[in-house]
Amino acid sequence: MDRKIEKPFWTLQKILLFPVLGAFLIFVVYLLVFRDKSSKYIISRDQLTIATVTKDKFQEFIPIDGMVLPKTTIYIDAIMGGNVQEVYVEDGAMLKKGDKILKLINTNLELSYMEQETRIFEAINNLQNTKISLEQNKYTRQRETVNVQKDIEKLEAMFERQCQLYADNLISDEAFEQVERDYRFGRKQLEIALQLQALDSISTISRHKQIDQSMDRMFDNLGLLKLSLGNLYVKAPADGQLSSFNIEVGQTANAGEHLGQIDIPDGFKLRASIDERYISRVTIGQEVSYSTGGENYLLNVQKIYSDVTAGTFQVDLLFADKFPSHIKRGQTLQLRLKFSSETDALIIGRGGFFQQTGGNWIYVLDPSEQFATKRSIRINRQNTLHYEISEGLEAGEKVIISSYDNFGDKDKIVFKK
Repeated sequence: MDRKIEKPFWTLQKILLFPVLGAFLIFVVYLLVFRDKSSKYIISRDQLTIATVTKDKFQEFIPIDGMVLPKTTIYIDAIMGGNVQEVYVEDGAMLKKGDKILKLINTNLELSYMEQETRIFEAINNLQNTKISLEQNKYTRQRETVNVQKDIEKLEAMFERQCQLYADNLISDEAFEQVERDYRFGRKQLEIALQLQALDSISTISRHKQIDQSMDRMFDNLGLLKLSLGNLYVKAPADGQLSSFNIEVGQTANAGEHLGQIDIPDGFKLRASIDERYISRVTIGQEVSYSTGGENYLLNVQKIYSDVTAGTFQVDLLFADKFPSHIKRGQTLQLRLKFSSETDALIIGRGGFFQQTGGNWIYVLDPSEQFATKRSIRINRQNTLHYEISEGLEAGEKVIISSYDNFGDKDKIVFKK
């Protein structure tokens, strides 16, 4: 009878399988516990811009463009309207004060001048006739007074003789009283004549003064009329260069219309447009720099135009001491508007990363430089070249500053070997 042979539990296969299963379990535990769970993005380092964090001088500024303009400009406007009859100079001409620029013709103005001139001359002539009449009255009054004085002298001589005759009882009382009455009446007439002459003299002086004042006003009005007519000649208001002048013969110019300008040769100023975001940070005297040919030039804000147009406002800038000899009117210069002085700061170069991170974090290279990981940072100030780092980085560290558009939300950037 055959005997049943029992198989042993620990077979060679089971014994060999046990360490394999153990190794597999250890591997699974390792994957679950110790492996790097962060998301990765693999890219060639050559496709990135990497910058080193440095400690260096930093200054906050923005670039602005300034147009070169004359420091002093006097505008030329038409005082009187009319048609351009003659143009004496061209744009760009150097002029002296009083030089003729153009002549206008205004028929209505000239006719009005002639009519008013005639009326003024008539009024002046009437006043002069009145003045002559007053003088004639004055001499008439003087002649009358002289005649009265002559009559009084005769009466006085007769009265004295009659007094002597009356004392000698050679004439009657009636005859003496008649002579005495005539003498006293004559003296009264003389007194009245002298008073009238005095009053006439005072009145004549007052009338003369009034007439002279009226004539002076009329002559002044005549002068103003001539001046108005003279304003048909447009002249240079000061020494300088004529610019923005584009007037042709036959053209109509209205009163007050801008015809051109005189640029005074006393230096230059710059006019710059600045983004309205900075309007509260721009002040009179603020420094602006301009560099060319290895030379640095300092300017200051002289005037701020507060009107905002198309998102910008304008400022006028003056050179602080010297200005470049090569600049010309109308030229555009690239300037730096300073918001701070130079200070020591931790800085990195500007790059596209800021658009994705807002300056809140950045990829920092590992010391092995095989990969880079996210790190929170804080950016304080910035200019067109650098960002100032106030937290999160140290000098000597390297960071990725190019655009993060393709990285998504990856925690680690791994460089291809």
